[in-house]
Amino acid sequence: MLSALPASDPFLGNPFSALDGGFTPWDCPDFLSAFNHVTSSSGSDVPNNQTHAEEDKKPGSDRVVMDERKRRRMISNRESARRSRMRKQRHLENLRNQVNLFRIENRELNNGLQFLLHHCNRLRTENDWLRSERTMLRQKLSNITQILVFQQLQPPFSSSAWPCNIVTAE
Repeated sequence: MLSALPASDPFLGNPFSALDGGFTPWDCPDFLSAFNHVTSSSGSDVPNNQTHAEEDKKPGSDRVVMDERKRRRMISNRESARRSRMRKQRHLENLRNQVNLFRIENRELNNGLQFLLHHCNRLRTENDWLRSERTMLRQKLSNITQILVFQQLQPPFSSSAWPCNIVTAE
């Protein structure tokens, strides 16, 4: 810990003690020229003290080409995103239109179904009435048939056949 070191410790002193005469490395450009040449991350040799603005002024520099490509890619991406949003918006609008058409079709189908159910119930009621009418008419026909059969089996009767019509001659 630094607080535990005494103030007279040589490690706490001026790190540039050799430069105590008022000379700094920045005052002499020749001093820095040995450290000036650094390799960039792209692998090309770019001087360390050269700024991006200076690089942009060089027409054939890699930086200008890369910035132009980046700018074009960014514009292309924006256009692509805009087209994608427009496609999505058209797709959503088409889906909304389909939903509306399906709702209308569903309403029409439900109306048709209600009409058919009402018609079916009316026909069912009419069929039930016709069945009961058929049963009643069959019963009447059966009764009439029985009467006719009974009448055919009976001998013809005359008025003298009745006991109250017999007169005795006395």
